[in-house]
Amino acid sequence: MPALLPTLPSAGRRAQAGALDAGAPRRYRRAVGAPDPPPSVDALARSIADVGLPAPLLVDAARAAIAAGDPAGARARAEARRRSLLHPVINATGVLLHTNLGRAPLPVAHPASAFNLELDLETGRRGDRRAHAASLLARLTGAEAALVVNNGAAAVLLALAALAAGRAVVVSRGELVEIGGGFRIPEVLSASGAHLVEVGTTNRTRASDYAGALAVAGEGALVLKVHQSNYRTVGFTAAVAVRALADLGVPVVADLGSGLLDATTPWLPGGPPAWLASEPAAHQTLSEGAALVTFSGDKLLGGPQAGVLAGRRELVERCARHPLARALRPGTHVLAALQEVLLAYLRRDAAAIPFWRMATTPLAELERRAAELAAATGWQRRACRALPGGGALPGVAIDSVGLAAVGDHRGALRRGEPPVVARMEGSETLCDLRSVDPAEDAALAAVLKGAVAGG
Repeated sequence: MPALLPTLPSAGRRAQAGALDAGAPRRYRRAVGAPDPPPSVDALARSIADVGLPAPLLVDAARAAIAAGDPAGARARAEARRRSLLHPVINATGVLLHTNLGRAPLPVAHPASAFNLELDLETGRRGDRRAHAASLLARLTGAEAALVVNNGAAAVLLALAALAAGRAVVVSRGELVEIGGGFRIPEVLSASGAHLVEVGTTNRTRASDYAGALAVAGEGALVLKVHQSNYRTVGFTAAVAVRALADLGVPVVADLGSGLLDATTPWLPGGPPAWLASEPAAHQTLSEGAALVTFSGDKLLGGPQAGVLAGRRELVERCARHPLARALRPGTHVLAALQEVLLAYLRRDAAAIPFWRMATTPLAELERRAAELAAATGWQRRACRALPGGGALPGVAIDSVGLAAVGDHRGALRRGEPPVVARMEGSETLCDLRSVDPAEDAALAAVLKGAVAGG
């Protein structure tokens, strides 16, 4: 009967054979159908070093690939890990303040230096971090004082905790809103220690509703006015203006949400665009009698993620002294970036603020860019509509121009270098140029050509 397997050499002959032919073990394994042993983790990690990750992350990818029995997949795992980290993308969605893409785009470059964050350079003594960006916010809004915290939700929470803990806060039922991430006004009120008093109905609230609730609420009550920033109530509706609420004799805290500083937009040469008509602004809301306004820094303000409280000095000071204020305060680089944006407002230099630059780009300029990109890529020019985004101005759209290709190419675009984030309109992939900086056009063209070729 013939041997089913090759005869193995003796120990001495195996040593001699190994010395003469290092490939013999591999040939034997192939002869008997045995798999090759996996490569070493170190060797596999070194073979994918060009992915550009630090060695420990390459080792993680190599080890996971070997454990899955797929050493050849180590590179794909490493690439996926690299792409999961934070890095720039091209926002071609047409949503100018895209929450998933970081809201307001902002060039940030800080020197590796110390800052006079809490140092008075005149006296050499400890200074106040509100002497910088917060003082500019007060100047721009007409407030007596201002305070910066780390986001808009934090501004509302701090105001309620400092001013209304253990007291009644009167809110219209039509303003008990929820925004992205589960931020709900009733839950924030509960966390602050304030007592929610609901008045009116979902669609109609009158001044008499507030007055009746305040008559039984007791001393120290305040009114919270919340802008319906991410939805609209239409039809048989009624709401009470800040001016009428201020006449009720208690402090009015107005949460504006999106951070429009001034309804007259003095930083825009042509004045306020029509699509801003329904948006409340900090300067006018304070002028109408609000004791305090809160808003975000990374929405219509066009700055970094931050929250702002502005209004009466005594109320701002009470917020600043509350223990939560230290937990919610932003760091030096956020304050420095915010300061640069606010200085641009004071210079009336809208072109220095990317959001306003995108929002007010003339259609003719978008048409010119679209024609050049269409000629370079084979994509087709399309008229479209962009959105302000960021939970602001629901139902508002801005005329725009984009590039379209039949089919869903969004995945291929996201895999580009740099990644491009687009949207679908009907059966076409659309890249809206209003949310794309002109400096990104060359990179966008390269990714668009690659996506169609790859598809």
